[in-house]
Order: sequence, then C-alpha cells, then structure tokens
Amino acid sequence: MPPNLIEIGLPIALILIMMGVGLSLTTNDFARVLKQPKSFFVGAACQLFLLPLMAVAVIAVTGLNAELAIGLFILALCPGGTTSNLYTYLAKGDVGLSVSLTAIVGFITPFILPFMAAWAIGFYGQGNSTIEFPVLKAWLQLIVVGVIPVIIGMGLRAKWPEFAKKAGPYINWFSVLVLLLVIVSICIQLGDKLIDYIVLAGPAVILLNLLTMLLGYAVATLYLHNRAQTRTITLEVGLQNGTLALLVTTGILQDEVMSIAPSIYGLFMFVSAGIFVAWVRRSALPVESHTPV
Repeated sequence: MPPNLIEIGLPIALILIMMGVGLSLTTNDFARVLKQPKSFFVGAACQLFLLPLMAVAVIAVTGLNAELAIGLFILALCPGGTTSNLYTYLAKGDVGLSVSLTAIVGFITPFILPFMAAWAIGFYGQGNSTIEFPVLKAWLQLIVVGVIPVIIGMGLRAKWPEFAKKAGPYINWFSVLVLLLVIVSICIQLGDKLIDYIVLAGPAVILLNLLTMLLGYAVATLYLHNRAQTRTITLEVGLQNGTLALLVTTGILQDEVMSIAPSIYGLFMFVSAGIFVAWVRRSALPVESHTPV
C-alpha cells in the first residue's frame, strides 16, 4: 500500500471530513439536543451501545476471528460521518439530529475507541503478542483528526456561513473518493488473498450493516414515533465513518487484514443506504417536517 496515502493522505482526508461536519454545525444544534434530548439519546445509545454489541454478536454467530474480527469491531466503534448527513437529507430525515449525532458522538469516540480496540485485540487476537494497540498515541491522533477539525469548522461556519454552505458538498464527495482510493490500495496489497478474506468477512459485514439498520429503525420507531427521526437514526447507525476505521486499522495498526471488514462495509453501506433512501422516498406516508441543511 502506498505509504503516503495512509501516513499523510488518510489523516488529512479525515481532518477535512470532520471539518466538514463542523461546517454544517452551529451552537443551535447543541441547544437543540437540550431541548429535544429524547431523539438524541436514542440515536446515541444505538451508536455507542447497540453497534458494538451487535458486532460482538455477529462475530460470534459467523465465527469470525483474529484480525478480521478485530477490524469489524473497530468499525462498530466509529461514529457516523458526513455521508450519513447527506443520506439523511436525501431520505427527508431530520438533518439537524443527524449532524448533532455525528458531531457529539464524534467528540466522544476518541475517548472510547482506543480502550475498546485494545480490548478487542486482547480478546480476538488469539494470544498474538505481535498485535499491540498504542492507546495514548491513538487517543492523541483521534483528538487531532476527529475533534479539533470539528471545532475549526464550527468557527469557519460562524464567521463565513456562505463559504461553509458551498464547501460542504465538495467535502462529502472528497470523503467518498478517499475512502475508495484506500479500499483499492488495500485490495492491491492483499493480492491473491483478497477473495479468501472477502468470503470470510463479507457475510459478517453485510449482516452487521443490515441488522443494525433494522434494529436502529425498530428502536427509533418504538421510542420516538417520528418518521423523520426514525429515518435519521436508521442511517446514522447504518453509515459508519469508514475512513476513521481505516485510519485506525491501516494508519495506527498497519494491518491490511484488519482493514478488510471496514473496506467491505465502506462499499456495501452505500448500497443498503441507497435502497433505504429509495424506499422511504417512494413511501406514500406523510413525513414530519425536518431541519433544512
């Protein structure tokens, strides 16, 4: 894998992606969470608790082990990204809720992911002492690429709102492009072993994506009784920040095998999210008003 793409390109890409989150965020979004906490806490609970638990269950059911299992679990720890905000808009969901979840859960993730990833390596690593997770280094790196850019983006939005509005879509497309480039690089690096790993990890990845979207939809429907917010939480749970997962697996851990699950997920989530958006847009049921972009 080209080292510059991982060591330089991927962190820069993630910084820009998270800055894009900040560009779409205002202090009103945080105030909105305080005014309507129920929808936020349901969404946050699905992301912070439901996803990792479902990852553990899927790993157990499918028999995934070692690096493939670790990669899938790390993916489940990552928050939604700007792509979930875009798909929420296309699905006529609650964009304000989507952005709030992306930003706030993104703030929380750097404090959780290093410790949970270290646990996964110890639990699924099958006693492989060569796999070590630098918790402090990972925490610092995630703060630099995942938290500070959001704050900078919010500052730019506050000072130059028109620039923020115009730059947002370009950053969304840029994040998709970088994710695809990294996935292609991983595929080239694995060579002949690629098909074997896809066969092993593919079913688990697809199951995790579909199961979490289904459960996210069910939980939101049960507790919120609001179609726009239900659509939002379904997509927030189903569209994880694959770029962040790849930064951890390839940039910090430097393990291409761990990157298989995030790579497959990064491609399949567009298929499942696209089908979901097409379904809800064709629905004849009325949709509650949602926050505009």
